[in-house]
Amino acid sequence: MDREIVVANESAPADIPPVEALVQHCLPSVERWAHGKLPRVARREFDTQDLVQEAALRLLKRGRRFEPRHAYAVTAYMRQTVLNLARDQARRNAHRPEPVELRDDFPCPAAGPLELAISQERRAHYEEALRSLTPKDRRVLSARIAELKAEDIAHVCGLPSADAARMAVTRAFKRLVHKISRVK
Repeated sequence: MDREIVVANESAPADIPPVEALVQHCLPSVERWAHGKLPRVARREFDTQDLVQEAALRLLKRGRRFEPRHAYAVTAYMRQTVLNLARDQARRNAHRPEPVELRDDFPCPAAGPLELAISQERRAHYEEALRSLTPKDRRVLSARIAELKAEDIAHVCGLPSADAARMAVTRAFKRLVHKISRVK
């Protein structure tokens, strides 16, 4: 057994097992060494001290099965464990998306229940107002909604000219708007 191991074991109180005394002796140097070893993306869940403590716990779990063969065996074991833990954490974070903070006013593309109710109510008003129009007005408006040109509307609806068709569409639309506003 090396001198450092003997010194660590002798300086420990009698009630502390030898491996625990070695871990306590090595902790400060492992913490200094581990500083900066954790990748930046993994630091949101762990910090360096967490990794060192986890490495120490793993060594202590091994208990008597761990036999240090040289002065730096405990330090080397803990350093390797810290590196392995850092790699594991980096791997886990590589498969996890970056967290995004959601705002309270985040818009929802889907209509909510209120918007759906309002939309259905408006559609009902529109259909009721459309039914109350004359058949000629309905025919003119449906031709315009079908994006027919004024000349074609005149031909389909039996109007004398494209200007007459434009005027008929305008008047029918005004009557529709007026009836919708009265239905409410």
